Amino acid sequence: MAKVELKQPIVDEIKDLLTDAQSAVLVSYRGITVEEDTAMRKELREADVEYKVYKNTMLRFAVKDTEFDSLSGDLTGPTAIAVSKTDATAPARILAKYAKNVEALEMKSGVVEGTFYDKDGIQVIASVPSRDELLAKFLGSIQSPITNFARVIKQIAEKDGEAAEAAAE
Repeated sequence: MAKVELKQPIVDEIKDLLTDAQSAVLVSYRGITVEEDTAMRKELREADVEYKVYKNTMLRFAVKDTEFDSLSGDLTGPTAIAVSKTDATAPARILAKYAKNVEALEMKSGVVEGTFYDKDGIQVIASVPSRDELLAKFLGSIQSPITNFARVIKQIAEKDGEAAEAAAE
């Protein structure tokens, strides 16, 4: 069997992984301990992020002529890819959290919603809260004035009720 026939299923697997992906982030994992890697993979899994290690040549073939083609320049040395189809900022956010504590883990670059970001750009993306957090903050900011308004109306109604009772006596 030819080498190409052996490698094609891996390239197809990577292409499937990247199909409909909102983001993909490359990291260098050289020197990370098994315990650190296991904890990081667990958190990535819980956030519905796929984290895989492939040969750089396989990744190059898979990203060629896709929106992730710009990642090819950073495919050197030991490289892992984290891909999310649901939350565009999750891979960058989780990997950046671990990169702060684990010196061996280094973020290389990424593509988020079709836009390429270098190492510094991915750090900025990592600081963006998740969609759920942003919605919660938004709803909280809407709910606060409504709650205060309701409280004032209730106090007015209670005050008017006390005045009506005093007048009835």
